[in-house]
Amino acid sequence: MTAARAFSGRHAMLAKIHLAAKELALDEDARRDVIERVTGGHRSAGDCTDAQLDAVLAEFKRLGWRPKPAARARTGTAPVSRRKAATHPVALKARAMWISLWNLGVVRSSTEASLEAFAKRQLGVDRLQWADQAQGYRLIEALKAMAERAGWSQDLSLIKPDRQVWTLKARLHNAQLRQLGEPPARLQGVSEGELDKMIAAAGELLRASLAAGEGGSE
Repeated sequence: MTAARAFSGRHAMLAKIHLAAKELALDEDARRDVIERVTGGHRSAGDCTDAQLDAVLAEFKRLGWRPKPAARARTGTAPVSRRKAATHPVALKARAMWISLWNLGVVRSSTEASLEAFAKRQLGVDRLQWADQAQGYRLIEALKAMAERAGWSQDLSLIKPDRQVWTLKARLHNAQLRQLGEPPARLQGVSEGELDKMIAAAGELLRASLAAGEGGSE
């Protein structure tokens, strides 16, 4: 099993525990009390083995929690915008950051239309494709500020250029874990490709957790 698959499976159990506690109206102390009682000492789900997480989920089910079935995929295809997406370097960077913020639960939609709407509010231009260099800089800085507020550090002043992309991805994933109430992961040796899969999996679980009672800001 790859590191990405192992993390994804564990994230699924951790997210279910948080969802179950919310749906059972358990506060943090009550949730931790259940975990401690079932595991014989652990008060954080992040400290539990996979077998212990299964046991905690079984206890939540005994207490009345019923997992909701996965939503069925919608049939048909969504309408495709006739407008061509902006392709200049600033737009590409903004798009990558927007999707990352979506995976962090900061924005509600990852679509091109939502990014364009945000850019219009920030810059006053109807199309991101028409933004000049100065406007593009303002947009990137606005996105970075949103990331920083969500706990995803953008400071790369001490990071070597060939490690900057990996560092941002690793920081993003650990910011996701903090949002889920879990300890940071040890990511040394994990490739960028595996990080991408872990970020996508954690993003899906984080959005599900937020949908249970919270929500993004955009």
